[in-house]
Amino acid sequence: MTGESKSQRAYRFIRERIEDGRYVPGYRLVLGTIARELDVSVVPVREAIRLLEAEGLVTFERNVGAQVALIHEAEYLYTMQTLSLVEGAATALAAPAITPERIEQARAINARMREMLAAFDPHRFTELNLEFHTVLFELCPNPHVLDLVHRGWNRLKVLRDTSFGFVPGRAHASVDEHDALLDLIERHADPLEIELAARRHRTNTLDAVLAQQAAAHRHHDTTSDSATKASIA
Repeated sequence: MTGESKSQRAYRFIRERIEDGRYVPGYRLVLGTIARELDVSVVPVREAIRLLEAEGLVTFERNVGAQVALIHEAEYLYTMQTLSLVEGAATALAAPAITPERIEQARAINARMREMLAAFDPHRFTELNLEFHTVLFELCPNPHVLDLVHRGWNRLKVLRDTSFGFVPGRAHASVDEHDALLDLIERHADPLEIELAARRHRTNTLDAVLAQQAAAHRHHDTTSDSATKASIA
């Protein structure tokens, strides 16, 4: 990019790899390696790491170094559990008001999401995911429930702007679940069936993220143990 400083280039380089999943949570960021990839000194890379640390995307531990931040499991768990309940209820309450035109709008959004699976962009996918669900829950007649849904989505953005960058494989199942949810609404299924389907859809993403998080923890622990043994040897 024209006018981009070395530290800005390093920042963009690292952030893009965090966002698209090449640098997974727990991934160790070796300054020298990144500097060589960018053909710069470690100074701008260190500056980029500090910026990313301030944004909560990177953590720095003594004797460990810089690594991609792990999702705050408890906060993410509580937010997703709450959102599954309130969004499930909002979708069920909105279902009677969802017109065939609105269903077609949601199907068109989901089709775009499916097209993206081959050349995956987690941020755009997440944007479309919110568009899809908004078409469904926005007609909820209960303003208090709807407010809780909006709060839940906003909270997710603070915790991590995309879960799909963390578990990209979840995206394939997600679009299939969207189709199944639309089928239920289209055939005027029982509201409870719709609510439970919408709730499962959300908790399936939660389960995938927590499973990946646990795997990242195991990898981090194994790496730390190996480093400790090497230092003792």
